[in-house]
Amino acid sequence: MQKYEIGPPPPPLAAEVYTLLADIETATIGHFRHWGFMDPRIKPLGHGKKIVGRAITLALPAQDSTMLHHALSSLQPGDIVVIDRLGDLKHACWGGGVTQGAVAAQAAGAIVDGMCTDPSEIAHYGLPVWCRGISPITTRIYDLAGRMNVPVSCGGVVVAPGDVILADENGVLVLPPDEVREVAAMAAAKQARQASNTQRIAKGERLGDLSGASGHVARAG
Repeated sequence: MQKYEIGPPPPPLAAEVYTLLADIETATIGHFRHWGFMDPRIKPLGHGKKIVGRAITLALPAQDSTMLHHALSSLQPGDIVVIDRLGDLKHACWGGGVTQGAVAAQAAGAIVDGMCTDPSEIAHYGLPVWCRGISPITTRIYDLAGRMNVPVSCGGVVVAPGDVILADENGVLVLPPDEVREVAAMAAAKQARQASNTQRIAKGERLGDLSGASGHVARAG
């Protein structure tokens, strides 16, 4: 059995992926889609940023970050590091030094199903990170094991290398690339309706009338 397993690098995302998702919010998609959303306990670490990018997947055993350091040397600009911590909630694999390395590689951000450390340093470098919390106990280079660019579990979602990550202040969504166009079209239409409703409510119309909720209540009575 291999100590380190590295799958082939996924293909780059089509340019239209970034265009289609540029103005789309995860919460909009959450109105009509019920899968692909990570556990809401994976939250943005002190920021309100939004990122879209290609998932580079990692699986790291509890106290070892050997594969993470290696992965930062092979990232492409705009990649998002997605880390399966295999259930560990004690050791922080992501901190200030790792953030500096990710920024040098021009990563778009990181999603960690576990702990981070050095939140002030991470904020200093400006890299958007999502994680479960903060821990002062860190991983080290123990040369134990690790996996890269293989399917992993992050926040209760299976993430394949090359999947599309859409992450913002509301959460993290994983999309297969071939589903982006349909999902983005539905979301854009919904956001257009929401914008119209915002204007109509500002002019005096009632939300219950616009949504149809008041009609349901009236018919039930």
